[in-house]
Amino acid sequence: MTVWVDADSCPVRVRQIVAKAAGERKTPAVFVANREVPLPRGAYTKAVVVEKTEGSADAHICENAAPGDLVITRDIPLAADLVRKGVTAINDRGDVFTAETVGERLSLRNFMKDLRDAGLYESSSGTFGAREVRLFSNAFDRELTRLKTGPDIAESILARGKDGIAPGLPPAGPRSGG
Repeated sequence: MTVWVDADSCPVRVRQIVAKAAGERKTPAVFVANREVPLPRGAYTKAVVVEKTEGSADAHICENAAPGDLVITRDIPLAADLVRKGVTAINDRGDVFTAETVGERLSLRNFMKDLRDAGLYESSSGTFGAREVRLFSNAFDRELTRLKTGPDIAESILARGKDGIAPGLPPAGPRSGG
């Protein structure tokens, strides 16, 4: 398993969280950008600088990420391509892109781009504060844990209740009534 980061526009705090987790969990983290990006150094972090052409970092990630990997990106078209490949993708605000949600997110993104191109909408950059860091950190930890333990194990644990039986079912034992 590898964590891939679309590092061109990734906030510093997110890069720090990913690098720290890579070291603690002994999981490779590859930061891909079309320029040098300051990174915390570690045995499990690697920087890849690609050509300065538009979409080159996205193309590198898409070509190299495989099912079982985790990608962090703001780029919704990239996330859509990754989800189609079976790769888990989240953004830097903790949103997990899924087959159920990425199509809608892509449509909304394209609609808003058309409005901006027509001069009818001016996008706000939004803030990236403590709340966003917390949301990302929680989602990143959850997805990293899920991928490292394997979906079969995690789904099996979630499907059973705390007593090892499916939620909503009575414990095994003699039947009552007839």
